[in-house]
Amino acid sequence: MAIESESGFPFSQACENNKDPILEQLKTLLTGCRSVLEIGGGTGQHALYFAQSLPDLTWHSSDVASNLDSLARRIVHASLENLPKPIRLDVDHRPWACGRYDAVFTANSLHIMSENSVENFFAEISDHMNAQAQLLVYGPFRYKGEFTTPSNASFDEWLKERNPVSGVRDFEWINALAQRAGLRLKQDLSMPANNQLLVWDTHSSAKS
Repeated sequence: MAIESESGFPFSQACENNKDPILEQLKTLLTGCRSVLEIGGGTGQHALYFAQSLPDLTWHSSDVASNLDSLARRIVHASLENLPKPIRLDVDHRPWACGRYDAVFTANSLHIMSENSVENFFAEISDHMNAQAQLLVYGPFRYKGEFTTPSNASFDEWLKERNPVSGVRDFEWINALAQRAGLRLKQDLSMPANNQLLVWDTHSSAKS
């Protein structure tokens, strides 16, 4: 949950906690990448930190209209050459009005979206990925219907209390959606605080 910091920008403690572990993986995974689309930029903390830390790539953040103003304020204030103004993007409004990228990144978003929105996310995603591109998804997941920890089960309950359409997603369902989008699972990385970083890449199989 985001709060307003002393700087006047929205602040998420979760983003602050996970930015360094994620960055350590991105340094390897995004080697050779020149452009990244971030879906669900939120507070902009990830966009700013990753753009500062990975100056050889251009980080294109995006979010829904209701979050765009605060995200844009942080990005404009940062004034980084490799961090352009954010894109207005709602996964349910297809086709997305954005281009193609060497990688797509999203963190802590799939468990906020409805199942229908998650399906729209994967139905559209490969149309915005270059050849040899990667999709990187960070967050908690269930495996074979089971939570990995009691804390993730409690988190799922909290999510559903806030919004019944939210919830920690099943890895197998997510991976099946990715496969139908023509993506191949490359890595399933265990991360701190009971999260995963799932990595898919494009390959020759066409979407079915």
